[in-house]
Formats: sequence, structure tokens, C-alpha cells
Amino acid sequence: QVQVVESGGGLVQPGGSLRLSCAASGSIFSINAMGWYRQAPGKERELVASISNGSSTNYRDSVKGRFTISRDNAKNTVSLQMNSLKPEDTAVYYCNVDVRLRPTWYPQRYWGQGTQVTVSS
Repeated sequence: QVQVVESGGGLVQPGGSLRLSCAASGSIFSINAMGWYRQAPGKERELVASISNGSSTNYRDSVKGRFTISRDNAKNTVSLQMNSLKPEDTAVYYCNVDVRLRPTWYPQRYWGQGTQVTVSS
């Protein structure tokens, strides 16, 4: 089984910064893509940023230039550095990892429990 644990959320003023971290552990053969999604109250979950196992990155337009996603393959971790935060970034942020449990198996997606990010003065 695979466990995905996020950390680093909290309350920050507009213009501030937060760093989210996510660690995957368990019976992992390899990890393909890793990413961060968010869900604000009354809204659908949306992709914030993703990073491939080759470290290619993808960001939603509203966070480009403010957020940076990175990964450490040796530690099975992914981080999201969030700068210049805005009230509209307020949401529960979820980490996801696409894990291959065996060499010949298709990757399966696992999710963390979510961490609250609140941007408010």
C-alpha cells in the first residue's frame, strides 16, 4: 500500500509565501507524475501544478510566475513553493502521485488527505 502525506499549509497574509511538501511511502517501485490540486469551497478540484518523472512542469495560468513545483526522486517527495499569495489561492491543497507498484503494472494515482491554505489579512 502507498501513503501520501502533505504538510505546510496554514494562514498567510496576501503577498506572503508558503511551502507545501508531500511525501509518498510504501511499496513503491517507481513514481511517474506528481502534482498538486486544490479545491475551494463550492468549486471543483483543479490542477495547480504537475511535474513529470523527467521534471517537466505544468502550471495553471493563474499561478504561473508565483508558484514553483519541484521533486526529489530519491526521497519520493514533491514540493510547491507559493509566493505572492492572493486571497483567491485559498483552498484545500491535495498532493497526488502516480505510482507503479510493480515493473509491469500500470501506474495508479494516490492522493493525500489535503492541507488547508488560507490567504487573508
